[in-house]
Amino acid sequence: MVWEVVLDGLFKFFAHPFVQSLLWAIALAFATHVVSSIAARALQHFLNRDDNPLPSSSIIVNIVRGVIWATGASIILDACFGVNANALVAALGVGGIAVSLGFQDTLSNLIGGLQVTFMGIVKPGDNIEVGAEAGVVQDVTWRHTTIRDAMGQTVIIPNSIISKTALVHLLPASRVSVPFAVPRLREDGSARASDMDGLADELTQLARTAASSVSPVIDGPRVLFSEISELGIKGKIILQVEDASKTSAAADAIVRAIAALV
Repeated sequence: MVWEVVLDGLFKFFAHPFVQSLLWAIALAFATHVVSSIAARALQHFLNRDDNPLPSSSIIVNIVRGVIWATGASIILDACFGVNANALVAALGVGGIAVSLGFQDTLSNLIGGLQVTFMGIVKPGDNIEVGAEAGVVQDVTWRHTTIRDAMGQTVIIPNSIISKTALVHLLPASRVSVPFAVPRLREDGSARASDMDGLADELTQLARTAASSVSPVIDGPRVLFSEISELGIKGKIILQVEDASKTSAAADAIVRAIAALV
């Protein structure tokens, strides 16, 4: 008897139109969440591909998520509660103006983020300088751009600052440049200047071996001679390593390797 009363009460509760609408709204919200998650993962996978022309900034993924959730919310309001989303947006138009005035900085950062992302001005991996801050771009979100400086610190710069301030694209952070000055004469008294190509090959081999012991070399090494003076043959060894955080260690290894020639 008690169970019958309980079951009858449950049936009446779930038969109520508002409860049914609420359950449908929960189901549609869950479906929207699933679609949003799948779309975000698929888009992130596409953005991380090497042949992708778009930057892999999270702002693009967040925009897609926002569009999906806005569409889902519109369907929920219309199908479950009989609220016309278009009429609601029109009714809130005047209030939206007041809200937008209160969120000027947020909107400015959003527009700035869209500009630097879709115009290709800044993308993850770029080594940039904005004002007094410099570092490698980690991500561009709807509100700010995150960079990591040479000390490993995370610096957060509002997108509006980047769009209004002079931005400098620096050389890759993983670039290693080691100046050198090699004596003009070898130990046997012969002139090194008589075989510059051989000297370049020797320095290249030493630099590649030394740098590779720290981090894989992805470009170079290149030996560029700049001057022959009384102090010796001067130039630079330039290369690029895979791990930007190990450029100092790679430079140290190269200096130690070529020290025998100095």
